[in-house]
Amino acid sequence: MKKHVLALGLCAAMAAGSLAGCSSDKAPASGDTAASAEDSAKDTASGAGSGDEGAAAEELEGSLVFAIWDNNLMDYIDENDMVGKFQEKYPNAEIEVEKIKDDSEYWNAMKMRTSANQLPDVMFNKPFTLSRFKDYLLDLSDLDAAKNNELAAGYAIDGKILGVPMTAGYEYVFYWKDMFEEAGVEVPTTWEDFKTVAQTLQDYYGKDNPDFMAVALGAKDEWPDYPYMEFMPALQGGNGQNWNDMAKTDAPFAEGTDIQKAYQKVYDLFSMDVFGKDPLGMGNDQVTSLFAQKQAAILALGDWGLQNIQNGTDDYSQLGTFYLPVRDSESDPFRVIVQGDSFMGVTTHSKNPELAKAFVEWFYSEDWYPGYINYVTSASSMTSFPKEKDPILAESDAQQPDMELVMYDGGGDDFQAIQNEIAFDYKKLGAQMFTDGFDLTTELNALNEKWAAARAKLGIQ
Repeated sequence: MKKHVLALGLCAAMAAGSLAGCSSDKAPASGDTAASAEDSAKDTASGAGSGDEGAAAEELEGSLVFAIWDNNLMDYIDENDMVGKFQEKYPNAEIEVEKIKDDSEYWNAMKMRTSANQLPDVMFNKPFTLSRFKDYLLDLSDLDAAKNNELAAGYAIDGKILGVPMTAGYEYVFYWKDMFEEAGVEVPTTWEDFKTVAQTLQDYYGKDNPDFMAVALGAKDEWPDYPYMEFMPALQGGNGQNWNDMAKTDAPFAEGTDIQKAYQKVYDLFSMDVFGKDPLGMGNDQVTSLFAQKQAAILALGDWGLQNIQNGTDDYSQLGTFYLPVRDSESDPFRVIVQGDSFMGVTTHSKNPELAKAFVEWFYSEDWYPGYINYVTSASSMTSFPKEKDPILAESDAQQPDMELVMYDGGGDDFQAIQNEIAFDYKKLGAQMFTDGFDLTTELNALNEKWAAARAKLGIQ
């Protein structure tokens, strides 16, 4: 599959609440894939080779602290004796895996340790924290783990790869193929197509079922509108750093901006009668259940939604996926959001930086990474160890072989400071679009005024 990656040189990135991975059945590599993965792994500096490489592994010694918050990773580490396996290659190394309760406590701890010069040797970052810790992270650009990572270079800061993302995440639109076929519609490839398909489905099935909703949303919970309200501004202009760029201007919602164009599209869609009789009356669980029972034809969610849908029906043989088509015409690039998550990095506080780098190389080698990535539902970020997607999810890739990946940046410290100051919540704004009397132009003008005032008050340039 041909993918054009927009390398955006991210300075800071996505809000933690929006992360979503790419689900897949656990599929071990086979045939050429396995051979390719093995060959690639032999080239790493994990000490997996012989001769000089083996000698180098013997020479590296010392202790490392590896700090994590991920419960799934901790379970896998415990169940598969990560420390013991690493010591098979590096017998003179000691590793302490420090499990911190959750990501909120993790960031508080890392902030305090930065001041005390006590950061762990190896730490994880989210894209939105990379810039926060950039002065305390070593450049990993020369590691094979970074070179073989599909996303790492796109999140580089000042040309330096400060973390290697463990997983990649995508978003999907789920749909029922048989319902599309009966209504005489095809998978849409432009935004106008998407609206037309939704209205056709509503008219066709709604005439006999007043409770039918062409598009299931769950706006009562507000957050389920994130595929539209959070990601479409970045898709509109192919700019994964859209939120950070907004922090640099006083009028980011002005006419002609990516966010204004995207929100106008969303408002046009949300103003249509394709979301059922009461879009604000149902939450995500309810509409997902109704979609699973074919009381709706379209549902936009992350890969994690697949299992929920499958659990809600006895027959998902007609379930398919496509990527949300935000583009205006067939001649425009078809852009798809991708997100890196859990960026493993080596800190400047490490007393054994070469050993810490060797650990990163080993973690992403055949000795560890393939087993881990097949243990979790997320997609692989390593070109050397591809992971088969669930066939239902893989349909989206087959439909858009020339898609352009936009590495999503959900907003760094400046954006989040302004966002908190004016209580800007794009998910809540999306839900408000369903209310009577809502006027998008008025709302965006008001947001511009608040935004400019907040930037002045906070001294953000």
